[in-house]
Amino acid sequence: MEIRSKNIKSIRLAIIAALTFSLASTLFAEDSIADKVKINREPLDRSSSGAVVSYSESLAKIRPAVVNISSTRVMDTSSQVPNDPFWRFFGEGQMPRQREIQGQGSGVVVSIDGYILTNNHVVEDASEVTVSLQDGRVLEAKVVGTDPQTDVAVLKVESKESLPFATLADSDQIEVGDVVFAIGNPLGVGQTVTMGIVSAKGRDGLNMIEDGFEDFIQTDASINQGNSGGALVDAKGRLIGINTLILTDGRSSGNIGIGFAIPTVLAHSVMVSLVEDGSVSRGFLGVGIQPLDGDLVEAMGLSDSKGALVNHVIPDSPADQAGLKVGDVVVKIIDDEVRSASDLRLKIAAKSPGTSVELTVYRDEKYFKTDVVLGERKPQGQAFLGGSRDRELLDGIEAAPLSDELKQKYQIGEEVDGGIVITSVSPDSPYARQLVAGMVIEKIKGEAVYTVSDAKKLLEPGAKVALFVYIEGFYRYMAIEVE
Repeated sequence: MEIRSKNIKSIRLAIIAALTFSLASTLFAEDSIADKVKINREPLDRSSSGAVVSYSESLAKIRPAVVNISSTRVMDTSSQVPNDPFWRFFGEGQMPRQREIQGQGSGVVVSIDGYILTNNHVVEDASEVTVSLQDGRVLEAKVVGTDPQTDVAVLKVESKESLPFATLADSDQIEVGDVVFAIGNPLGVGQTVTMGIVSAKGRDGLNMIEDGFEDFIQTDASINQGNSGGALVDAKGRLIGINTLILTDGRSSGNIGIGFAIPTVLAHSVMVSLVEDGSVSRGFLGVGIQPLDGDLVEAMGLSDSKGALVNHVIPDSPADQAGLKVGDVVVKIIDDEVRSASDLRLKIAAKSPGTSVELTVYRDEKYFKTDVVLGERKPQGQAFLGGSRDRELLDGIEAAPLSDELKQKYQIGEEVDGGIVITSVSPDSPYARQLVAGMVIEKIKGEAVYTVSDAKKLLEPGAKVALFVYIEGFYRYMAIEVE
């Protein structure tokens, strides 16, 4: 009778648990992703002076929320970016020219109904994705959305049983020296926790994400291949970042104590956009910018090197309409200080298109403020000020206005401050022998061009047209016959 009583009690508890989870899932299903996944902004207590002998209790909740991700994709490595010996994305390696690839990475469950944060490069082009939980469950995952410009991806899994999920911390509150933990599946050995500190924050300018937006947390917590998409965790067991890449010494692909993670504030913002809108819209100002060095600071009468120096203004862009000029230094967006040129780019991109922002600008040893309504930025420097724009310059030739991203991508010199960049050349284009990707067209028939539409107006069919171009470090004139 006692055994039977225990069995009945267990059945009742199981039924109650199932009903509770079903009710919770129903309630959460009615909420937006922003309501389901919120950031815990409670600050860390850094005043504690007692010796800490274990963090097992702090990590107990988040560890089950860190999952292994397996992806299947057919890769044609002839189209991949060449392998840089100084950098390794976790989970990537040498690949044959074409075959079915089984990829491995990590991810973090961030909601009770199965939303998962990971890296874009973990699931990019995957035909099948599965998620393995620490309790042994293996679930099929749907790729909800990806954002290559931040290397963030969002997955969704369905489960009849409850799912463990992580609490997100406010990554803006972290400080250099804070204790952190990296959790993931390095080298396929199984879930591993390593410990370190925040080595730096706001790392940008690493140029590791093509046309990307970088604002990394740097840590010396040991992370290796397979940790991509895993958790960077604070001392309270909250998620503060998504582990993304490491810097190596060029002789191996292993960890040397320099790892980078996407902060939760950025990852959360991208996730909300991907889930609710299916894509990420970013603000566009319409300027070329460069950092300030010591000589420029002295010459311009500035007190320090903070801010972004404007070296080009795209005609009819939001910046042009707001009155910005070459030589201006943008020092604030609303009340946020601009630390550097890349910081301005990140802050503008974080705003929604159509947003009106106040800029504080330094010009001729005086400060002034101006309001600007942001346009919409598209990948690879293609800016939309409203409506779609044709990128086709000629038959089989695509181009885009010169931008910092395109300068970086094609290694265009700083002396180039205007023009349009050829971004795509079809092999069967009648101009394929003369025009190449990365070439900058500054003038057509002696007139400066800044947009594709400007250039097309000057390309008269049936005539030979003189172009003034920049290619591989040199300026030269050339003529093409427009068909």
